[in-house]
Amino acid sequence: MQVHYGFENAKGIKNPVVTTGSFDGVHIGHKAIINRINAIARQIGGESVLISFYPHPRKVLYPETEGKDLMFINSQKEKIELLSKSGLNHLIIVKFTLEFSRTSSEQFIRNILIEKLGARFIVVGFNHHFGHNKQGDYEYLYNLSKELNFGVEEIPEQDIQHETVSSTAIRKALKEGRIQRANAYLDHQYIIIGGLGKGTHFFRDAGFPTLMVQIEEAGKLTPQNGVFAVGVQWGGNLYKAMAIVWSESESDISGKVEVHIFDFDNHFPDDEAIIFFHKHISLAVEVNNPKLLAQQLQIGKEGVDELIY
Repeated sequence: MQVHYGFENAKGIKNPVVTTGSFDGVHIGHKAIINRINAIARQIGGESVLISFYPHPRKVLYPETEGKDLMFINSQKEKIELLSKSGLNHLIIVKFTLEFSRTSSEQFIRNILIEKLGARFIVVGFNHHFGHNKQGDYEYLYNLSKELNFGVEEIPEQDIQHETVSSTAIRKALKEGRIQRANAYLDHQYIIIGGLGKGTHFFRDAGFPTLMVQIEEAGKLTPQNGVFAVGVQWGGNLYKAMAIVWSESESDISGKVEVHIFDFDNHFPDDEAIIFFHKHISLAVEVNNPKLLAQQLQIGKEGVDELIY
């Protein structure tokens, strides 16, 4: 997958088959869209293209209201990692600004997707809207396709066990610590990518030395506080581990994440790793009560040990 920053750096794409959206989580509904644009691209001898925006439009348009505390399933780095495994040919990351937000639906399709990018086919998800004030939708696209001679298709909404899949539903599941539910929606393990640094003394003093996962991007959503069964991919190896998500105060929007890696000394240089969350094991730990904390972590470790993954 080639990553382009801005339309000006995305030239020479052959017969582009395009979709747009934030694709936070790269969940099962997003994958249905990507699979479809990949299939159409193969059929017409073209290449699949996802256009995404950064920062998230709500952060730019409504910084003091609905964008203020908006949290994301994936950081930008995590999203690129997940999309790179989807078979997508091109990811175009467009800087979202107030000026860009004033682009009308017609300007976006006519001047950018068709004239600048040369889109041959546009695929949108269920109930997708785009352009200034979200004026554009599938019906608008369909009507414009007749004039500009491009193909268009809408993908129906996805559901798991009769629940509609959305990034909002996944965020809710993560906030409730329901990792297996979130993973079902995602169709992959929820991940955190970050450097591994020195863990806090609480867990070391309790007999479970940890490494702190350094979350680089503000707004990255972490699960509800508690102990989780995880895998840690680092240095070409995958280690079984337990993750402890905890907060220093109730006002913390996003918790700290530390990992205790089994069969490992938990001491290696600061380096980037991928943490794969498998299952919620127990509720929040008491970091200010060393004796109770040691008991909680022992129970957590035994719970993770019982799992095969």
